[in-house]
Amino acid sequence: MASSSSAAALWTAAPHPHGSCIRIHAIFHQRHQRRGRRPVVVASSVRPLQAASLAVATAPVAVASRRTAAEEAVYEVVLRQAALVEEATHRRGAGAPRWAEEDAVDWGLLGDAYHRCGEVCAEYAKTFYLGTQLMTPERRKAVWAIYVWCRRTDELVDGPNSSYITPKALDRWEKRLEDLFEGRPYDMYDAALSDTVSKFPVDIQPFKDMIEGMRLDLWKSRYRSFDELYLYCYYVAGTVGLMTVPVMGIAPDSKASTESVYNAALALGIANQLTNILRDVGEDSRRGRIYLPLDELAEAGLTEEDIFRGKVTDKWRKFMKGQILRARLFFDEAEKGVAHLDSASRWPVLASLWLYRQILDAIEANDYNNFTKRAYVNKAKKLLSLPVAYARAAVAS
Repeated sequence: MASSSSAAALWTAAPHPHGSCIRIHAIFHQRHQRRGRRPVVVASSVRPLQAASLAVATAPVAVASRRTAAEEAVYEVVLRQAALVEEATHRRGAGAPRWAEEDAVDWGLLGDAYHRCGEVCAEYAKTFYLGTQLMTPERRKAVWAIYVWCRRTDELVDGPNSSYITPKALDRWEKRLEDLFEGRPYDMYDAALSDTVSKFPVDIQPFKDMIEGMRLDLWKSRYRSFDELYLYCYYVAGTVGLMTVPVMGIAPDSKASTESVYNAALALGIANQLTNILRDVGEDSRRGRIYLPLDELAEAGLTEEDIFRGKVTDKWRKFMKGQILRARLFFDEAEKGVAHLDSASRWPVLASLWLYRQILDAIEANDYNNFTKRAYVNKAKKLLSLPVAYARAAVAS
C-alpha cells in the first residue's frame, strides 16, 4: 500500500485532546443505533474513531477514557513534538519565530537542492505544489524538502526496485536519516531536508515512524482490527502532519493549544490513508494484501476469499458504506482545523482535503466496485474545486 505521503496530509485542531473523539462517537452512535443491541465500550483517545467502533457499527457505543497501546505510542510522539515547538517558541521570546521569517534563498548548492525538490513536488503533486506558491519562501522550500523525503521513503517499498528492498536496507535508510538530522547529508535531497530541520523545530521521531511503516509493508499483509490498521495509517500518513505542522505554521490568533493542534494533525493523514485503502482494495488484493480490519469483515459476514473473488454484493455494499462513513468523519474533523493554520498555508491543505474526499464519492458512484474500477476525481472537478477552496481558505477564521 502506497503511503499518503503528500505534505498536504495535515491536521485538524480540537479544543481538547479528547473532544473530537467524543464528538465523532456521538455522531456514529446517532447514525447507527439499533434497538436491542448491547452497548459496546470503546476507548477514547487522540484519534477521532476507535478500533472496535465500525465492527459494531449498528450497536450503541459507550465511550471510555482509556487509550489503547497503539494510541499511547502515537500520543507520546504528539507530546514530544508539541513540547519541541513550545520550547523553540519560548526560546525565541515574544518576537516572530524563526520559521516564520522570509529569509533570502541560498542560491548556492543548497539553493539548487531546494529547487530540485520543488521540481519533484511539481511533477508528482501538482495541485499541492500550486498551493505552496502562496507560502513564504522559507516555508515553501521546507515543505518541498519534506515531501521529497516522504516520497523517496515510500518508493523504497512501492517503487520499481521494491522487490530488492530488505529490512537491512531500511535500517541503512534510517541511519542516513539520523545523519542528515546531525548535519551530515548524503546527497542534494538530504541536504535540503537537513537544512530544513536545522531551521524548524521538527522532531526526528515521525520520520523514523514512517520508516517503521515501510518495515510493516515488507512482511505484514493482514490487519486483524482497526487498532492495528490505525497504527499503520499513523506510520505511513499521520506522521506527515507531525512533520509539517512546524513548517506550515499555526495562525497567530488560534486559541488551540500546541498539543491539541498536534493531536488533531493526525486526522487528515489517517483520512487520506483510509481513502487510499478503500480506493485500492482490488489492486492490493491482486498483490495478496488486505488492508481492511479482518474482525470487521467477519462482523459483516465477509471473508478474505470474498475480497480475492472481487464480487460486489449487498454485504459488500453495506460494509463499504460503514468504511466510507468512518473516513468521512475523519475528513470532517480535519476540515474544522484549517482555520487554525497560518493563512498562507490554508489553501493547499483545504484544496487537497476536498479533492481527496471526493474519491469516496467516486467509490459510491462506482456502486462500491473498488475491485475492478479505480475511483478518481476527474480534471474538471479538480479545476472547479480549486477556486472554491481558495475562497473558503481566504475567509477562514
